[in-house]
Amino acid sequence: MSLSRRKILAGSGIAASSLAIGTLATSEAAATPKAAPQPFRPHDWKSVRAQFLLDPELAHLSNFFFASNPTPVREAIAKYRKAFDENPYSYLDDNMFARDEDMLWRKVCAAAAEYVGGRPEEIALTSSTTMGLALIYNGLRLKPGQEILTTTHEFYPHHESMRLAAGRSGATVRKIPLYESSLNFSADQAVARIRAAVRPHTRVVGVTWVHSNTGVRLPIAKIAAALKDLNRHRHESDRILLVVDGVHGFGVVDEDVAAMGCDFFSAGTHKWILGPHGTGIIWAKPENWALLQPTIPSLMASETTDAWREDRPPTGPTQAAWISPGGFFAYEHQWATIEAFNFHRQIGRKRIQDRIAELNGQIKQGLARMKHVTLHTPLAPQLSAGIVCFDVHGYKPQDVVQILRDNGVIASATPYAVPHARLSAGIVNFPHDIDRALKIIRSLA
Repeated sequence: MSLSRRKILAGSGIAASSLAIGTLATSEAAATPKAAPQPFRPHDWKSVRAQFLLDPELAHLSNFFFASNPTPVREAIAKYRKAFDENPYSYLDDNMFARDEDMLWRKVCAAAAEYVGGRPEEIALTSSTTMGLALIYNGLRLKPGQEILTTTHEFYPHHESMRLAAGRSGATVRKIPLYESSLNFSADQAVARIRAAVRPHTRVVGVTWVHSNTGVRLPIAKIAAALKDLNRHRHESDRILLVVDGVHGFGVVDEDVAAMGCDFFSAGTHKWILGPHGTGIIWAKPENWALLQPTIPSLMASETTDAWREDRPPTGPTQAAWISPGGFFAYEHQWATIEAFNFHRQIGRKRIQDRIAELNGQIKQGLARMKHVTLHTPLAPQLSAGIVCFDVHGYKPQDVVQILRDNGVIASATPYAVPHARLSAGIVNFPHDIDRALKIIRSLA
């Protein structure tokens, strides 16, 4: 049912006059002088929240989407931007192309490697999860007759990266469902389905760590273990490779990516990592980087540029730096990603995971008690992460989102063929934000 704005406000059971009061409050708040910035206390959630410029009049419950940057990240971006504006040639040359030990991108790789539990030489820098997935699939030397096995639950960039790569190589893509009911998701059943679906010509298994249309979190380590067992009977050239779209677990789940057992892991760092916009990473071990053919010329690999100057092909196996795309990036953003990883480290990855699980657990429990709501995300915290998907009977997801937005709660609708409404609590939220959203949804009964 499509609703006009007037009907939406009426249907929410919340008077439009309350919105006018909220607008007045916002104006008054804007006119009030701001207090001096307080020292960052990473163990105080109020202090954490104070590091962000998010509008305090709104309940920001779409944290999975596009990060508001905390103070250290904003300050780093501003510092680099000022330096570029003052002397762009020298500043870029000194920090990107001069002495090897001064190249700031290496420090970005080191910070990312520390977070994933790997080594700096295992990190390639990208602009997003999408770019990372495209570089992986396009770089794999797939052969006609080989297969990419994936699931029906992937988001568009993952499916499209597979389709484009398969179309160029003559490989095929096959999709299987891992569950019929996301609310009753079984991790063991999902692993069993993947294992049973593997065929002799399956070369790649592509999955997503946390599904953005249901909130389901896959047991990547168990999937990797099942594929490792199958690979015992395969030649190295036919080894099943596990590619993971990890963006909605990266920065949420307290698990070392480098220890999960996947072969390639792609994630943007401008979502849950809270990094600058247009930043991301790929992680892989050296033996897996060697399997890829670079797609975009890199400015971070001395061997490839030296080979060009000497008019010869690059020697040695492909390395992570060869895959990092060249061209001039927004370096003030790429380099400031260091501060995002440091921000997480200061707070503590386990504390962040527990806080996000607690707040999203409050959302799930509240929705589960409403008879007019269908919850799609598993209640168990180990089977989900920071995304909660649901439907309200009698309303389109987009209308639910508009009702919430008109009443000061920022939610979203999933952009899939079958959409759902979606809430996502992060470390910038408090229980009262959840209560506010639940009250509005409850009024739609």
